Amino acid sequence: MDSPSDAEVIGRSLDEPEAFGLIYDRHAPTVLRFLGRRVGAEVAEGLVGELFRIAFERRKTFDGSRASALPWLYGIGSNLLLKHRRGEARRLRASARMVAGLEAADGRASARALDARVLFSRVADAIEALPHAEREALLLFAWEELSYQSVAEALELPIGTVRSRLNRARAHLRELIKPNGKDRVRSR
Repeated sequence: MDSPSDAEVIGRSLDEPEAFGLIYDRHAPTVLRFLGRRVGAEVAEGLVGELFRIAFERRKTFDGSRASALPWLYGIGSNLLLKHRRGEARRLRASARMVAGLEAADGRASARALDARVLFSRVADAIEALPHAEREALLLFAWEELSYQSVAEALELPIGTVRSRLNRARAHLRELIKPNGKDRVRSR
């Protein structure tokens, strides 16, 4: 027997609210990982609860033509992350410092590793400098490995808009990580 699609479960939850727990069971670990990458484990755990509360309250608005609720949940999560942008920027910079500290402690860092460390720090700054819309599309695509279509569903955008945002984000990142681009990142 095939398990019911997310759309079927959400539809059933309108009459049987406890059925929505299956959506949580299916997707909470993935959504927690997504949120954890952006705001840290402790904050992410709270946001997961908030995300599923919102999803439960809005389950009547779920598009039943979609088999999976995951892009919808990513969209709710992305909106919650708007409140945590400053923490996200600090986390990216801390990651760059951590990588630098680990390699410095190793003492065997090759020129290639040193270049990667410098580049990672600049990429983190460049990601922080991207306009919000481009950053959200890029992180869903790159970190979460969503397809263009899934990013479009998560952000409730036409797929063409997602393509153009990702194209602009890539162009901005290429420009910002150039050797003289670091100054432009800081001045934004």
